[in-house]
Amino acid sequence: MIDDVIIHVLLVFMVLTALALVKIRNLFAVVMLSGIYSLLGALIYVVMDAVDVAFTEAAVGAGIATVLMLATLALTTSEEKRHKPFRTMPLLIVLVTGGILIYGTLDMPRYGDANAPIHNHVGGYYIEKSGEEVGPPNIVTSVLASYRGFDTLGEVFVVFTAATGVLAIIGRTPARRRREDEVAEEDQA
Repeated sequence: MIDDVIIHVLLVFMVLTALALVKIRNLFAVVMLSGIYSLLGALIYVVMDAVDVAFTEAAVGAGIATVLMLATLALTTSEEKRHKPFRTMPLLIVLVTGGILIYGTLDMPRYGDANAPIHNHVGGYYIEKSGEEVGPPNIVTSVLASYRGFDTLGEVFVVFTAATGVLAIIGRTPARRRREDEVAEEDQA
């Protein structure tokens, strides 16, 4: 009961944050609000006992994404440009593409269908045994932490490698390059 109240309060805060994101023109404030939005989402996952998902959301959504957006702001302006006039062709392309994608899902099994092919594998075993074999109340947590631990470790490695690559790419900005070139010229003189 109290979990539902907390989740609904957090959802209200998320909606208010999303509305503020749409209205604010200062990009620094938008970056900060997007980090807050991710942290609110992580809190909802914590309330639902999905701490692994909460940790990922906090690390990627509020952490890495915020740092990357701040780094991007350092290279651009801090104010959003004025909107261009409305164009119908991009809207038409998006609607047609969305319609094709929705049409492609019509052949898929119904959401939650117990007879879907995905449920005829190890899912039943995980549902039955995760409580007694692993212990966490959330089945997803027990699957990711125990049964699929090496997969999770691999995903962490991929995220770490991607973050390292991005930092290596943006680490040498034009301003930093100029400073390094100036220092090199002074050393030669």
